[in-house]
Amino acid sequence: MLSFLQIRNYAIIDSLELDFVEGFSCITGETGAGKSILVGALGLLCGDRADTTSIRDGAERAELTAGFELQRSPSASRWLAENDLDDEDSCLVRRVINRNGRSRAWINGTPVTLQQLAELGRRLVEIHGQNEHLRLGKSQERFRVLDESGDYGRQLSRTRDRYHEWRQLEQEKQALLQETPLDAAEQDLLGYQVRELQDHMLAPAELLELENEHRKLAKGGDIQAALQAALDTLQAEDGSVTGEVYQCAARLQEHAALDADIAAGAELLNEAAINCDEACASIQAALSRLDLSPERLAELEGALTQQHDLARKHRVQPDQLQQVLDRLQARLEHGATLEKRLARIDVDLEAALLAYRQAAAELHARRAERAARLSSEVTALMQDLGMQGGCFSIDIQYDDSGSPSARGDDRLAFLVSANSGHAPGPLQKVASGGELSRISLAVKVAARQGASATTQIFDEVDAGIGGETARAVGQLLKSLSTGKQALCVTHLAQVAVYADRQIRVSKSAGAAGSRVELTVLGREDRVDEVARMLGGQLSDQSRAHASELLGEASAIVH
Repeated sequence: MLSFLQIRNYAIIDSLELDFVEGFSCITGETGAGKSILVGALGLLCGDRADTTSIRDGAERAELTAGFELQRSPSASRWLAENDLDDEDSCLVRRVINRNGRSRAWINGTPVTLQQLAELGRRLVEIHGQNEHLRLGKSQERFRVLDESGDYGRQLSRTRDRYHEWRQLEQEKQALLQETPLDAAEQDLLGYQVRELQDHMLAPAELLELENEHRKLAKGGDIQAALQAALDTLQAEDGSVTGEVYQCAARLQEHAALDADIAAGAELLNEAAINCDEACASIQAALSRLDLSPERLAELEGALTQQHDLARKHRVQPDQLQQVLDRLQARLEHGATLEKRLARIDVDLEAALLAYRQAAAELHARRAERAARLSSEVTALMQDLGMQGGCFSIDIQYDDSGSPSARGDDRLAFLVSANSGHAPGPLQKVASGGELSRISLAVKVAARQGASATTQIFDEVDAGIGGETARAVGQLLKSLSTGKQALCVTHLAQVAVYADRQIRVSKSAGAAGSRVELTVLGREDRVDEVARMLGGQLSDQSRAHASELLGEASAIVH
């Protein structure tokens, strides 16, 4: 339920704040006062697209904020929780439209996309304009009205699930059909390439080990000379480096107690001598392992040449041959199983289609039941809306000859006859503009129990009617708000008197431009506003008539 609305620098509004309550509220005022601006602002907060013309002249940006209570909005609460945007039982939506054309939005303080704003918005608010009937001309909207008013969510969900399972298999089949099966020559070539790599390819670690060994053998003479020279220096017969270092360390050690630096020098020389001994051992070990065999070098060169030849054949580096082998094996295995998978997927598709058809048939049965009830309810409401003898019918046809759909195998049409004695025909073709608006309202009221949004907003949907029909519209809008919230922008006093709360919009001109003000009317002010709506001129007679209408409406409601 909408709890408050704040507007800054939007259209002709510089600053506005308004609290809302449960029940039926009417927004009234002179033509051009800015009543529908409130509806436009709520539309932007529910994800409608904006442009810079909506920003008040002289301002750099428009700011819109709305608060909602979620205790009776389970759909919105679930969506917020699933998107990690929930904040207990309330929701704050904010949107800023900048002069440079950029628009930003937040839900409970978290930045969101326009798509996310729209997804939440349709769970919070339904806005119905003067051309609401045009939406009913779209197949998607007709299904939405019927399905949201029904109690067959389980059948809807099952049909969607079975459809997606079938669709996934169908997409897999189409992808497989795009692939070219391997012919015998291609299979033979791939098999030969795989066997060649398996027989001769070295693993990356083995290749690295061979390359290191080859480098050692290729430089074996230089390595041997360097090792021997180092060993000769360290172990010279006329006085080895190691022995001389030990002697220096011993002489210094005699005086270590007298000076800390001497002690440190002695210790370092002693460590150096030990390191020289260990170096000699390592050098001797390396010399003993050094293999200068020409045969081994030739063997290594042959093995490495083979790896480079294989790599050139496949246009890769030698260490990438394993990836080539994996790819060739995958192609060979996939080619061998393609025909088998194609044969199997047809069996899977047939089973998936059967499961979908069964789910769609169950959904059709429940839809048909709800369509019959809704048709009767709308027809009854039409009698109260000045279309005595008219009837409304939802024509639902089951057709399982076509391709599956996420919404089932039904075709849906809204048929209407606005006058007695005329056969029902398509809604858009047989009803006038005024009749279409009233029929649309009747459909909305009849389907209200299944509506996902608890806030319904009607922007002058009562245009073009009057008298007893207007009274009936007011009563219908009042009934629609039971346990929920309905807001109506109206020029009709016969509608406004049924509101639990009446808000007057007025516009005044000043040096800084036009200013819009909103006033929640008390009893006396409401009598004056209804009197103005009845005839324009305030008088004792018009006030008496207004008071009478308010009293009659209150008596009927209670």
